[in-house]
Amino acid sequence: MTKELHIVGGGMAGSEAAWQAANQGIRVVIHEMRPHVGTFAHQTGNLAEMVCSNSFRSDDDEQNAVGLLHWEMRAAGGLIMETADKHRLPAGGALAVDREPFAQAVTARLKSFPNVSVSYEEIHDLPDEGQWIFATGPLTSDSLAQAIRAETGTEALAFFDAIAPIIYAESIDMSKAWMQSRYDKGETEEEQRAYLNCPMDLADYEGFIDALLEADKTEFKPGETAGYFDGCLPIEVMAERGRETLRHGPMKPVGLTNPHQPDVKAHAVVQLRRDNALGTLYNIVGFQTKMKYGAQKEVLRRIPGLENAEFARLGGIHRNTFLNSPTLLDHSMRLKSRPNIRFAGQITGVEGYVESAAMGLLAGRLAAAEMNGEALDGPPATTATGALVTHITGGAEAKTFQPMNVNFGLFPPIDVKGGRRNRPARYKAYTDRAKADWQAWLTTARVDAA
Repeated sequence: MTKELHIVGGGMAGSEAAWQAANQGIRVVIHEMRPHVGTFAHQTGNLAEMVCSNSFRSDDDEQNAVGLLHWEMRAAGGLIMETADKHRLPAGGALAVDREPFAQAVTARLKSFPNVSVSYEEIHDLPDEGQWIFATGPLTSDSLAQAIRAETGTEALAFFDAIAPIIYAESIDMSKAWMQSRYDKGETEEEQRAYLNCPMDLADYEGFIDALLEADKTEFKPGETAGYFDGCLPIEVMAERGRETLRHGPMKPVGLTNPHQPDVKAHAVVQLRRDNALGTLYNIVGFQTKMKYGAQKEVLRRIPGLENAEFARLGGIHRNTFLNSPTLLDHSMRLKSRPNIRFAGQITGVEGYVESAAMGLLAGRLAAAEMNGEALDGPPATTATGALVTHITGGAEAKTFQPMNVNFGLFPPIDVKGGRRNRPARYKAYTDRAKADWQAWLTTARVDAA
């Protein structure tokens, strides 16, 4: 009998899980409800569609934990990283991609794989039989979320997530804006000019903050509370925490020189990052928002250079559901009450595209090994992938569990000369140890990419 793995959700985690399992001889069926059942945030029915941003964040694999996660996924023959590299856009030291061709390429690659099929349907329940991975992400349908709550006997935790607006490049006033990556970061001139910058003086900034605080915002439904993830706060929430918060966050003016006024130091700077290969679309970096559409246009057009901005997509806010994984999942990412079901991606309580894909990679490998009758433990906690899965399946305190990006604080401590103050040496030691341990783990879990 052919071994068949069912994966619910065709986002980053589901796509990577399918790729990894199929490469180990497992027949995979991806169940994706889009485009027949849409969501607030998605635009297409493509697999691995990027919603909130087109960036996989830092690609530095020696001094940054997410860059290390990139490295681990590449070493494991990951589809998401391979496709991201092929559709890369200049973004300084970050890995940003042309989001539509990226999703189209992932979809085409999986659909052309002999072991993979895609069934466009909504799954409403948790099956009693067969091997399943649920990678439905933060926008899990109401019916499935209800089934999960009924099974676990607890309320699935939820917070609210926001997406940033996208602007047509031709509507930006380049007599005020300029192209430059912070600190001219990047190996090529194109990368050093990967970001578009809009400067603000003190009066501009104060007026912007006033307008932001007074703008009409999306109201929550009765009974809903806004438990935002700190890594993706709406700009209004940041402003409410203090008038200088944005200036020390996404609007920090450091590492930039305005060629229009080289002797004038900006009080704040709004950065935009290219959103497609043609350079016709730019997203406003870190400007997730819950402002109503009319208010968004009015407030964002106060930014110097964006006075006549035309929007390809306005920002928005959506409900983000995730499990209390330390309580519900075992160390192999299986639901303790139903070991035939694994969870992967953002629904497990990791935050970010890369982290979601990494949990899909691991879930796919673990499920395939089990179905092939092989014993496979998860990677050691000294690796980025291992640190994440260790955190969500028992390392975190269940009572205060919140979504988490990968970071070196999740890794077992390591001693270096100079102690904690010698951060570069400590981070390099973390990554060196992780790479060696990840390569050793891969020898026990090797697959050959098709």
